Amino acid sequence: MDYKKMAREVLDEIGGPENVSNMTHCATRLRLNLRDTSIVDDKSVKSIEGVVDVVNKAGQYQLLIGTEVPKLYDEFENLVKGNGNISTDASNAESGGIISNIFSAISAIFAPLLPALAGSGILRGLLILGVQLGLISENSGTYSIMFVASMSVFYFLPVLLAFTSARRFGASPYLSALIGAALIHPDFIGLMGDAGNGVVTDFFGVPVVLMNYNSTVVPIILSIWAFSYLYKFLDKHIPDTLKLVVIPLISLGVMIPLTVIVIGPIGVYSGEAVAGIVNWLIERSSILTGIVIGGGWSVLVSLGIHWAVNPIMINNVSTYGFDYIVPFTFACNFAVIGTTIGIYFKARDKRLKSFALTGLITIVLSAIIEATLFGLLVKNKKLFLAQIIGGAVGGAYLGLTKVVTNAFVFGSVTTFPAFVTENNSNFINAMIGLAISLVVSGILAFFFTRQDEKLAE
Repeated sequence: MDYKKMAREVLDEIGGPENVSNMTHCATRLRLNLRDTSIVDDKSVKSIEGVVDVVNKAGQYQLLIGTEVPKLYDEFENLVKGNGNISTDASNAESGGIISNIFSAISAIFAPLLPALAGSGILRGLLILGVQLGLISENSGTYSIMFVASMSVFYFLPVLLAFTSARRFGASPYLSALIGAALIHPDFIGLMGDAGNGVVTDFFGVPVVLMNYNSTVVPIILSIWAFSYLYKFLDKHIPDTLKLVVIPLISLGVMIPLTVIVIGPIGVYSGEAVAGIVNWLIERSSILTGIVIGGGWSVLVSLGIHWAVNPIMINNVSTYGFDYIVPFTFACNFAVIGTTIGIYFKARDKRLKSFALTGLITIVLSAIIEATLFGLLVKNKKLFLAQIIGGAVGGAYLGLTKVVTNAFVFGSVTTFPAFVTENNSNFINAMIGLAISLVVSGILAFFFTRQDEKLAE
């Protein structure tokens, strides 16, 4: 695929660089904030080679590309920046609505870290499995090295999120990373002693409530968002001859104390509150939660707003070491797989069967459901309903049995190790729940599909 040519074609079809107010990407989509969407012909954009589908939702014009979207984004970014309309992908996109900006920010901050989070989670699951099978001793150097390899991404999450947040909000990524690193410095953590969160020290007489910030999500994002305003102010008003020293001096001298005194505790408590509410709802009615998320996740994905939930799952894994929500997203994905199987065995149209089979293989190996979702299910309400019901039923079982994952991953066969925990029944119940999603949606899709069904254009 010639991504440079593809980027030019996309840019021409959406009205040129002057029509782009902000741009970012997630795992599979190029997400654009356009100044005027009325001038864009969706059919022309979808006809571009490599564009699977187009979605205009939540204030964003989204092009479904697939897992190669970063390559397109790099070429697209060069074209738009070269025009001078956008100085950086970290622009605050004030032209978009509040909800649009929030979703755009979340996807831009977390998307670059998804491979590291997923890979580390799978490695952690394999390590647990190795211990359970007696292949690795927890007292061995091998275990310690592999444990560090699998858990470092979570421990140093404030540093990584600081870097990606800076790119989004328009601050210095390297100064931002230093702010994140300061929060997990051994001497700072040592101030708490053995007491943990809540210990009070002081900064020039100002009380400081100490927190352990390793593996946290919300505090550093809030901190870098605030820092972006200070950084832009300093960059604008300090002479070029003094920027090299003065900007870092003021940035670190102001932001680190401000973060540990004000922003950090607010972030910790607010993040814990949101995660606590979600987890309380799951504990209160895990079956209902499984039905709603397992059945409704595909709807959120189709609208492009599922990113609003991802930080909660990441926060749960980094804070508690497990998450209840990720299994429900697996139920959705396996319901999509079941739907493709039902279609494949019922339909006679070769093009439809080929599309269903391609979607099945893609989800099994990479957990990417968007191509099947937009190319097939969204266009056929009965099949979409089959998938939703299958996901809801499987999600109900996963909720009933309190299945968890030890990592934030996308649901596919290759990510099954995320279900490996010290509780052996967790993996067994996970497989049962996913099988339920697959079978129920597969049977419904088989009955809902006509033998003469065609692939909708």
